[in-house]
Amino acid sequence: MGKEYYRKQIIDLRARVAREREAKKRDNARYAQLVRQSTSLSSKTSYRRSKISASAAHDRNIESLKRQIVSAQRSLKLCR
Repeated sequence: MGKEYYRKQIIDLRARVAREREAKKRDNARYAQLVRQSTSLSSKTSYRRSKISASAAHDRNIESLKRQIVSAQRSLKLCR
């Protein structure tokens, strides 16, 4: 695999990290809105748990993408 492949892969991965961060913001805002709108205590608790779970999933995805970027950077250095 050539240098251009790894450069393109790094660019694509960085774009995916940015999209994942935006998705995290959207989900957090959506769950916050649901918590504010709900009237029962049990549904508020459920939405809060869902918000924490969704946020953690986004964080895991972002960390995974960061590891892939580091791996691609290492591979790029080996090509040189």
